[in-house]
Amino acid sequence: MAAALPLDDQLCFALYSASMAVSRAYKPMLDELGLTYPQYLVLHALWEADGRTIGAIAERLALESSTITPLVKRLEAAGFVVRERSAADERRVEVRLTPRGRDMREACGCLAEALVARAGMPPETLAALNREVRQLRDALGVDHHHSVRG
Repeated sequence: MAAALPLDDQLCFALYSASMAVSRAYKPMLDELGLTYPQYLVLHALWEADGRTIGAIAERLALESSTITPLVKRLEAAGFVVRERSAADERRVEVRLTPRGRDMREACGCLAEALVARAGMPPETLAALNREVRQLRDALGVDHHHSVRG
């Protein structure tokens, strides 16, 4: 039986701990805006394409619909979004940004800049890392039959 790799040599741990570090870096800024990181992600999905369904938001964020529903309810209670029946299909409920939700886009605009500044790495390096992590995510999402060590 092969010895377990040290944590620092495991890709999964590096990705996990980097994700936690990013969340911690964003937290004070999001706290000031009254948002959690998952709520910010839902808003971001709507800034990309307003009027998405819960299922479409879940798909965009690679989460379950059951995770998105309470986030949308809290965003709705805070006045950032509304849920409306589609004019084209009454069975379809769309999540739409309110003016307050649209305004939050500008307020959140500084988050990425703050992360770049805090990371102390050139933007090109971070962009390349982002591309590589997305490639890994996409490859793992497509083929669930092969295991990856780490």
